[in-house]
Order: sequence, then structure tokens, then C-alpha cells
Amino acid sequence: MSHHLIVFRKFVLPLLFSVVAGFIIPCRHAEAQDKLEDLPVFMQQADQPVKNDWLLDQGNFITGVYRTKDHRDLVITNGLVSRTFRVDPYFACYSYKNLMTGKEMLRAIRPEAVITINGKPYRIGGVRGQFEYAYLKTDWMKKFTDDMAAFQFSHFEIQNIQPRLPWKPIRWCADTTWPPRGKEITFYFNPPQGELQGVTLQVHYEMYDNIPLISKWITVGNKSGSDIRVDSFKSELLSMVENGNTTGLDGHLQPPHLFIESDYAFGGMDANSANHTTYWLPDSLYTTQVNYDYQTPCLLESKPPIGPWYRLHSDKEFESFHTYELMYDGYDRERCGLEERKMYRILAPWVTENPIFLHLTTSDPAKVKTAINQCANVGFEMVILSFGSGLNMEDTSDANIAKYKALVDYARSHGIELGGYSLFSSRNIDAADDVINPKTGKPGGQIFGYAACLGSKWGIDYIKKLKTFITKTGFHVLENDGPYPGDICASTTHPGHEGLWDSQWKQWWDEVSFYRWLRERDIYLNAPDWYFLNGSGKTGMGYRETDWSLPRDQQIIIERQNIYDGTWKKTPSMGWMFVPLVQYHGGGAAATIEPLHEHLHAYKSHLMQNFGSGVQACYRGPRLYDTPQTETMVKGVVQWYKKYRKILNSDIIHLRRADGRDWDGILHVNPKLKLKGLAMLYNPLDSAITRTIKIPLYYTGLTTVAKISVEGGYTKEYKLSRDYSVNITIKTPAQGYTWLVVE
Repeated sequence: MSHHLIVFRKFVLPLLFSVVAGFIIPCRHAEAQDKLEDLPVFMQQADQPVKNDWLLDQGNFITGVYRTKDHRDLVITNGLVSRTFRVDPYFACYSYKNLMTGKEMLRAIRPEAVITINGKPYRIGGVRGQFEYAYLKTDWMKKFTDDMAAFQFSHFEIQNIQPRLPWKPIRWCADTTWPPRGKEITFYFNPPQGELQGVTLQVHYEMYDNIPLISKWITVGNKSGSDIRVDSFKSELLSMVENGNTTGLDGHLQPPHLFIESDYAFGGMDANSANHTTYWLPDSLYTTQVNYDYQTPCLLESKPPIGPWYRLHSDKEFESFHTYELMYDGYDRERCGLEERKMYRILAPWVTENPIFLHLTTSDPAKVKTAINQCANVGFEMVILSFGSGLNMEDTSDANIAKYKALVDYARSHGIELGGYSLFSSRNIDAADDVINPKTGKPGGQIFGYAACLGSKWGIDYIKKLKTFITKTGFHVLENDGPYPGDICASTTHPGHEGLWDSQWKQWWDEVSFYRWLRERDIYLNAPDWYFLNGSGKTGMGYRETDWSLPRDQQIIIERQNIYDGTWKKTPSMGWMFVPLVQYHGGGAAATIEPLHEHLHAYKSHLMQNFGSGVQACYRGPRLYDTPQTETMVKGVVQWYKKYRKILNSDIIHLRRADGRDWDGILHVNPKLKLKGLAMLYNPLDSAITRTIKIPLYYTGLTTVAKISVEGGYTKEYKLSRDYSVNITIKTPAQGYTWLVVE
């Protein structure tokens, strides 16, 4: 670059940009303007629908960061979604577009974030002078002014997305990439003049390739020389276009149609119940809305429900949770679910690991070795020492460590991973270590009755003991039941938190740190909670535990209902099911599979509908087979599953929910595989049925012809109709199943 061009860009050009209405004002963003000049120019195009279907991996939607021709704006986009920021003379996000539909999602400008430090709230970026919150005309932005009381923008940096936690595929998993491909852009802000000297704030965005997905978080740096308190924050504020309107409050007011969650998720086995950070609120500034009481839920705030009340020491940094925003391109339930499932595969590819495991009910070494031998023989891959087995991972004595290390070594020599279950919650430790209920000042009244506080001495020691046990024994899997940070703690004597207001944040972070420690060591984690974005591989698919005490024939149909319902939001590998080989929650002999050889039909039905759904179950008992006939059956089902493992672990299209009255079924699809689909069809009736079934094949990626075989037999060609479906007449045996392969 010539000397004259450098001088022009660094000195003359910023001066030209600062000429406003005939007056020369100092350019406060010279460094940002210089970096902006290095970006390619954004070529604005007329709004038109995205032609290629990103869910079928058509097209190449690569994230890029651009500048506008007038040098005022920065645009980050991947062709599916875009976000546009005015960077001079103020900093504001003024456009957030769904490029798949052409819809502008924002109707007004809000600050980038709001943070309360040492008891005082501060805005980050934003503008003054807005007078209308129903819509925004770009001409008005010339009249807006900088909010000088807010944190002030200084510059930005761009880099490729970095891994949030370590992961490498050591077990069977779907073909995936880690870290995700895309771009991270960090905007740097300084505090308002004369305040919080030495404190800086960064706003981070990530946009991911080939999916309409953005994440956002903030970090606070403290170089002030003394502690500061991060009392609370709102890391995302968006005045979004409402999803609908009504004048009164007699109807249900729906928030805007996009999927939002954060990694500050806990206390639930699905995204909705575990989401404690997404708030759709009324916008009182939106005075032209239709609702008379201004109650339309169209203001998004992403914030913790309490705290964090975080004491930030000098020379340290505070990082908020990460908020994830996924744009839908329609309202079809299946398609929306497919988008969410793809999001998890991209953000947390470890969820595609799907080991086949036995939930062993004994820890007797001889019986454990027998179970390991059986698993290796039939093709199971993991043994989890179940609750009630006698395993105590809190016992780190030399004798206990030696016992389980020997079993781990034995399992490893047979190609089996060994681990176990540990219970944290639903336990009453003592008054000094239990969660203190803020309403009563005493233990009790938590989510599951009683629970220890992870910030208590006992809780801190619990994590240390599990780390010691896992490290010394070489355990490959942990099934951790709790803790649940929804249990806020009012204790002021626990060493892991100062009081009520920081108790939830501190417990969450301690648990997340432990789970990331496990992930770093390639230890598989089951947890009955929503920790996927922090390292967990599996949670409950969704079932009532007492249903496993029902008679066997009822369990089978209810199990299919649970899988059908649970896989709208989860991939098959994200949820476990349950099979009571021995009694569980009562029910007696009518509910259990043991003796296994006497109930082969029920046993095989469980195996086939779990494996056929790509779902692993907790086969809970002391063994996998009891006779050669049982052994042959189990081995045959596992071999069938492994033959079709890739397609069986692919997305599910929901065909018909089990109701006990007629056929039910699902269809696995994957346009990237040679084998494009596999349908599982079930007959709950006492006689064989013949049905003509419509099979929707759009998400297989096939467009004209499908080759379909029944149970791997003769292949027949079918011409796809205009809606990409085919009609197949199929016979299914009484109380049985059949399966179709699509190529």
C-alpha cells in the first residue's frame, strides 16, 4: 500500500466522515473506520427468497463481514440471516433480517446490552432521539445522536470461531466439524467519561456457516486496581416485530417466531423447561401498538433470573452466558424441529455420540465381569453401574479405587467402556451444607425436596471426590443426577458463594466447569438436565418413571409415544429411554422382562423400537441374556442396528403417533448418505394389517425417483409425486413391525 494511500485512509478519510451538516466534529472511531476500510463492500440486493434449501445442504452459506459503501455500517451475514450495525457517529444494531423470508425483525433500536456494576446500570451503545417504536426509517437515523451516558464504542476485531470447549470424536458419532465454521466479531466499548476507569466491555457475536444462527455474549474486563461487582446484566435487548396483535387481553399473545436459548440452561429435560434466560416482555415505549394495555410480548431480553452478583477482581474477566438465536423460515412443526436439531449438531457435536449401554444393577466384581463379557459378545459398547448397584464414587479409599480400576481395565481389554451413576440431589446432607430456602431460612422445599448446595463445603468436596475417583479408576462415563442450580441458596456461610444473589450463578459455573473437565477428558456424560451446550451427551427422552411398572404390552406402546414426542426437539442420540429388565417402581412380574427367555417378544419389541428410532435405552438389569436363544436375538438386533447405524442416527420425520388403534411409524432421513431413508412401521393390533402409507421423502434429498425395499429385500422404483412423497402398500404382522429402506 502506498504511503499516500495510507495517509489518506488513516487521516483524511476519517476527517471526511466526520463532516456533518457543514460542521467538523472529532471522529471518535478512527481505529474502527480504518478496520472498516479493510472489509469488502456489502452488495445490497433486492429481497428475494433463498433458492437453495440449507437443511438439505444445498448451496454454500458462508459467513462474511462487510462494510457499506458509505463507510458507516458493518454487516455480518451468511446469506440466510444478517445483522447490520451503524458504527459512526454512534454504535447501534438497526437491522436484523431473516433473508430466507425477507422479513426485517427489528422495529426500533435498543442498546447492545445493559449491565449493572456497583449498583449502577449502564447501557452499552444505542442512540438518543427515537420517537417511534413501531418501525424504523433509515432516514431517521441521521437525526439520532450518541448516548453519551452509555459505554462508548472504540473498535472491533474479527476472527474465525474458536472452540468453546475441547472435543474430539473417539466414539461412534455423526460426521461433523468442531469447532463450527463461521465468524466471530468482537466490539470493544469503554465506560462513559469519568466513570469506571480501567473497566472495559466487549460484545461478542458469532455467526455460523450454513445455518441461520447467531450467538451473542458479553465480557467485562477489570483493570481498575480494585474489585467491582457485576450485579446483573441483559446481554441482548431487541425491539422485535410482533408476531401478531390483539386489542385486548382475552387472547393468547404469541412472541416473535424464532428459537432462542442460552447455555445457562438447567432444571429441565427439554429446551423450554430449562430456559431461564429468555424473556418476551411488553414494550412500554411502543405506544402505537394495537394492544390497549401495551402488553404485546415483543421486547426480547436475555438475562439471568437472579444475579449474577459477581465479584470481579482486578486483572480478571467476567463472561456472561451465551445466547443463541435461530431464525425459522416457516411455521411447519417438523421443519422447525429439524432446524433446532441441526443447531445442536453444530454447536455440540458430542451429542451425536450414541453408545449402546447396559445399566447394570450390581457392582459385584464377578457379576460385573460377566456383564462385560455379555456386552462384548452381543455388541454393546458401555456398562453404567446403575443406581442401587452398590457403586459409591464418593468413596475414594485405596481399596475402593483399586476395585473399580481393575474392573475398568477388564472392560477396556474387552472393548467396553465402564462408568457409573452418582446422585447429588434429592439428598438431605445436613443443615450446614444443604441449600437454604430463602423463604424459610432453613433446608427443604427445593425442586426435589432436599438438596445439597454445590457451593457448600460438602458440595465442593463432592466434585473433588468425583474427579479423584474418575481420574484414578479411569471411568469412561458419568451419569450425574444433579445438582440443579434452580435451587438458589440463602446461606451466607457456604465457601462457594457469598449469599442468595450469587448462589445460582456460582453453582451453575461450578457444575459447568466440572462438565467441561469431563469433556476435556473424553468422558461421556449422561445428565437428566439440559447441559448439552456445556458438554453433556444425553438426557431423558421424556417419560414417566412409574410407567415402567405397567404391564409389558402397555409399556411398549407408551415407549413409542415417548420417542415420537421426544424427537421433535431432540436428535435420537440426545435422549435415553428405559427398559426394565428387572422390577423398577413396582409392577411385579407383569412389568419386567426377566426371566428374559420367557418374554422374548416383549424384549425384542423394546430393542427394535429403540434401536429402530436411533435411541439408546437404559437396559436396567444384571444381564443381557440368559439362554442361547436370548443371546442370538439380542446379537441379531444389535448387528442390524450397526449395519444401518448412520441412517438410524439421522433425523426423524414423524409419520403417525402410536395410539393403539392402527399403524404408527417414523422415517429417518439424511440427504448426505447413500442410504437416504429408513422407515419403521409398527402394528399394535392383534391381527396383521395391510395399509397404503404415504411416505414423505422431501428431506431425503430425492427429487424424482426413490428405490425402496422392504426389510432389505427386493428393490422397487417409485416415482415421487409433486410433494416429494410416495404411496406404498405394506403388510405388517400382528403386534409387530416392518421396515423400509430408501435409496
